[in-house]
Amino acid sequence: MTSIVTTAGPTFLRRPRGAEYVADTLRVLTLISIPVAAIGWGAVAFAVMALSLLGVVVPRVLGLRPGFDIVLCLLALVAGWSSVLEWYTTVFGWDKLIHFLLIGALSILVVVIGADVGVLPDLRRLPLVALVVLAGTAGLAIGGVWEMCEWVGHTHLDSSIYVGYDDTIGDLAADTAGAVASGFLVRWSAADRRVTAVRGSAPGSGAR
Repeated sequence: MTSIVTTAGPTFLRRPRGAEYVADTLRVLTLISIPVAAIGWGAVAFAVMALSLLGVVVPRVLGLRPGFDIVLCLLALVAGWSSVLEWYTTVFGWDKLIHFLLIGALSILVVVIGADVGVLPDLRRLPLVALVVLAGTAGLAIGGVWEMCEWVGHTHLDSSIYVGYDDTIGDLAADTAGAVASGFLVRWSAADRRVTAVRGSAPGSGAR
């Protein structure tokens, strides 16, 4: 945990290079999207886009591979606007596609964080089957929290937020499938880290 605390600030504030400019552009677009969504669509849209902002900030804090960083930022931004514009309920199959892709990417993020804080071993030493199981478990957990948040939103904030038994089971199935598939990409995504450590400290224990 200490290494993440000491490297988070310098890593987040590092000067971008190469493909990192693309990811940072997506972060700026997400930041701009927050007031736009709030003004145009209200408080729930504001909350959704603020959550998307969290999703695009974390990979930069961790200094993850630029390719993965770009994919996660794009997915988080698209997912946020898909909710605001109600594409999940109006575009056939869009809901399940985003669940598959976004939860898959987020499960990689959770596994990498787990290795960085020492909860999981060095990802380079884990067999592929273990990475797949870990990612799948993380995806199912993220999906469960997601569905509970949707229920809370539907019940207490905005009844237009769609929930239902079939939708929930389908979403969880897509979440798990996406996370299991992403397990094959954990080692690649966690490599080529751009961590900026302060003097006298070492980067975390995840694969690099």
